[in-house]
Amino acid sequence: MYTLREGKIEDLPRVLELINELALYEKAPEQVSNTLAMMEADGFGDNPVFGMFVCVKDETSEIVGIAIYYYRYSTWKGRRIYLEDLVVTQSERGNGAGKLLFDRIMKKCLEENCTGMMWQVLDWNEPAINFYRKYGATLEAGWLNAHLQDYEIKQLLD
Repeated sequence: MYTLREGKIEDLPRVLELINELALYEKAPEQVSNTLAMMEADGFGDNPVFGMFVCVKDETSEIVGIAIYYYRYSTWKGRRIYLEDLVVTQSERGNGAGKLLFDRIMKKCLEENCTGMMWQVLDWNEPAINFYRKYGATLEAGWLNAHLQDYEIKQLLD
């Protein structure tokens, strides 16, 4: 029903569509500022900072899911994979594409001798929470996400 493979540069237009679909689902479509050019440079340029797997529906050859990851370093745990996004298009959810992608990321974690993997899930996203609970994942409370945007950093440093 599905074929899983590493993402290619020519997959990026569909990947960005799925990212925008996720942002809409998460009620934040205006927050996506990533572009195809940025993704090309950041994923396929001289110094790639992310990798990805795509899930293709065999009968249509359409990319119906993605898993985007990168490596992070924990001073407590060592090298880890950070699963940035696991997205399956709405019409394919519940059919096994998400499991294939998540299992592939876990396998990549072991192939790369990482000490584990991490990701985030919104506290209101019950379908995703239930999906991760099936794996026995630990869902931590008590941590707050923090960030600064590039324009904010520029203002602070000027």
